[in-house]
Amino acid sequence: METLVEFIIAACLVISGIFGFVGSYGMLKLRDTLQRLHAPTKATTLGVGGVLVASMIYFVFVAEGFTIHELLITLFLFLTAPISANFIAKTYLTFPGLNPDLPPTGSEYGWSIQDDPPQPNEDAA
Repeated sequence: METLVEFIIAACLVISGIFGFVGSYGMLKLRDTLQRLHAPTKATTLGVGGVLVASMIYFVFVAEGFTIHELLITLFLFLTAPISANFIAKTYLTFPGLNPDLPPTGSEYGWSIQDDPPQPNEDAA
């Protein structure tokens, strides 16, 4: 039983190391900011998640104690990674002059900010 648990922990660590390497390699080799955005948010998140899963398995089966720390870190990681990626993408799109492929918006703010005034709700009357 203990050998099987050690094998599962080692497999989780190796798989998470591969994801971390792919994410780091993607940060170096991808050309555009929006392409580079996927490397840390997808691959590296899975890499850190694999280390946390290995830590949970170790503490449950080897150290014979359950802690909630790994679950909280995993929850925080999976909640904040997509949000930070969204903010990075919006910041990139709003910076003027960076993406000449996009057609002009006719607005001084760019693509990611809506500057239209709010319309009154006709159903409220």
